[in-house]
Amino acid sequence: MSLSFSPSSSVVVFPGQPAVTVNVTLVRQGTTGNVTLSAPGLPPGVTATFQQPGASNSGAITLTDSTAAPATYPVTVGASDGTVAGSAALSLTAGVVTQVQTATNGNFAVAMSTSFQPAEWDNLFFQNIPTGTTTLGALQPSHIRLQGVSQGVPQTSATDWDFTVLDDITQPVLGVGDHSPEFQIAVAPAFMYDANHNFIDPSFQTFGAYAQNLVQYYNTGGFTAPDGKHVSPAYPTDTITWWGIYNEPSINNIDADQYLLMYNTLVPMMQTVDPNLKFAAIELCCDSEDSFLSVFAPGVTAQVDAVASHYYSSCDQRDTDAQVLSTVPGFVASVQKIYSYLATNQQLANVPVWVTENNVNADYEIGDGNSACNPNQKFVDDLRGSSPFFAAWRPYVFSQLGKAKVQALYHWDFDADQQFGEVDYNTGAYQLSYWVDYWLQRMFPSPPGAQLLSYTSTDTSDIEILPVLNGDGSVVVMVSDYAINATGDNNGPGAPRTILIDTSALGNFQSGSLMTIDATTNVATGPTASSVTPAPQIPVTLNGYGVVFLKLQP
Repeated sequence: MSLSFSPSSSVVVFPGQPAVTVNVTLVRQGTTGNVTLSAPGLPPGVTATFQQPGASNSGAITLTDSTAAPATYPVTVGASDGTVAGSAALSLTAGVVTQVQTATNGNFAVAMSTSFQPAEWDNLFFQNIPTGTTTLGALQPSHIRLQGVSQGVPQTSATDWDFTVLDDITQPVLGVGDHSPEFQIAVAPAFMYDANHNFIDPSFQTFGAYAQNLVQYYNTGGFTAPDGKHVSPAYPTDTITWWGIYNEPSINNIDADQYLLMYNTLVPMMQTVDPNLKFAAIELCCDSEDSFLSVFAPGVTAQVDAVASHYYSSCDQRDTDAQVLSTVPGFVASVQKIYSYLATNQQLANVPVWVTENNVNADYEIGDGNSACNPNQKFVDDLRGSSPFFAAWRPYVFSQLGKAKVQALYHWDFDADQQFGEVDYNTGAYQLSYWVDYWLQRMFPSPPGAQLLSYTSTDTSDIEILPVLNGDGSVVVMVSDYAINATGDNNGPGAPRTILIDTSALGNFQSGSLMTIDATTNVATGPTASSVTPAPQIPVTLNGYGVVFLKLQP
């Protein structure tokens, strides 16, 4: 005896939704008895009722999902008359129901951006890749971050300056996007430190004079040093308004009291050159919120326009996907802690948090092929920075940080390898990460931002939902599938999930589109949106790690 199913041998059921019926057709071979159907091994939370074939050749199974864990389950359906038996495989998917509600939960406004580290190892990117500025501008980045280090630090001695390496990157960036990069003064010139990397001038006046010269160079027509006049080629068309003061002081030999003095010294000195400047403070990393903000928040007297923090999910390529994903709630807790400190000072109460560095893995090769974070092991690129894993991880991070009221999220960094880059440094080829960031900015443009819609979901363990209402009445619902396929996966494929998006509470829409970024995305051309017919409930399926954007137009 053989069995077949209609309309399909693959069935999707959703908790709390109407039952689904599967028709069963029998082909009898040597039996004329009464046939009984069975479906042992159904997942907990799914029940079955049967229309038994009896003496006929057809029956049915009706499946109801009440509380099944989201997954796809193999089910063997059996048929027997007590003597002759047969069976067939039925694929049963228990889905997720997300109900979007009319109530709003505040503003959602996360400006997407990216970063450069002008130095001798990447300064020729725009010269070697003529399309680089077009590719960069298409991201629509806000306040692109520039972090000059090594030979990208333009003062080479007390009397000499060389802006060549820095400006190989900075000058093209000045003319891209919003024409308003954030220049992070990451380090002081090398001659300002002693052999132990302590500032020779602990008052930071010398460092402040260096910062003043940078502002003069880009914003006021230049400065004259013993080696001659120095002025930005872009002046006066493009200048720099946003400035960040130092990089990750907690791991760069600067304690909280020193940083407070540095910030309170540099900012007023720079403002004497250009009073219109804006400033990003601290550039936190490595669980330093308490130690730095407990000093900075009550003690800062200089202008603060943003407080910056950095978040990476790993510094070890051996960490599993589960370990990497488990860090995201910690990012949110960190942001909440930062805001709680800022709230204690009326001057800082409305200062936003920017995440100015973000990626999966912060590790890098330190020399002789060794890992910087794990000196006893060889460094290996963490490909999760540009694989389908990233297409689940970054939208999850974006949504969670935006809900925590972060106002800017920066990719680290633009032109690099598969671990860090949005485009390949050597060829300019797109990475999958580029398209993720590209569409996050377009689906959730900031400004102007949108209203975050309330929602309920039957699964919040490995599905991230982000629904917003735009000013034009359109609705975007983002679904990120970061479900892990198997324990121990490291850059695994992810597990499939099917989500029923219920927007019935929002009324009727005239048109809709659906876009998915996952393992099937053409990295060379990016994802393509397809039209969908608006309906009160729209099912979407992700076949592993990835993200889907549903946009509905009134």
